[in-house]
Amino acid sequence: QVQLVESGGGLVQPGGSLRLSCAASGSIFAINAMGWYRQAPGNQRELVARITSGGFTNYADSVKGRFTISRDNAKNTVYLQMNSLKPEDTAVYYCCTEVREVPRGPYITYWGQGTQVTVSS
Repeated sequence: QVQLVESGGGLVQPGGSLRLSCAASGSIFAINAMGWYRQAPGNQRELVARITSGGFTNYADSVKGRFTISRDNAKNTVYLQMNSLKPEDTAVYYCCTEVREVPRGPYITYWGQGTQVTVSS
């Protein structure tokens, strides 16, 4: 089993910044892609940003130029630096990782418990 622990959410004013972290622990042989999704009330969960094991990244159009995803492979941790935050960024943010628990085993997708980000004056 793999556990994902998220941190860094909170309340911030428009134009402010937050940094989310998500650390994976447990039965980990390898991690493939890591990413962040978000879900606002009444909306479907959507991809915010994703980073592969090789460091390739992709972002939702709505966050390009404002958010930066990164990872520390030694710590099995993914980060999301969020700058110039807008009220429409308000949502619960979930991290997601693709983990191989044993050699030559399948990659399994795990989700964090979610962390609330609220952008409001």
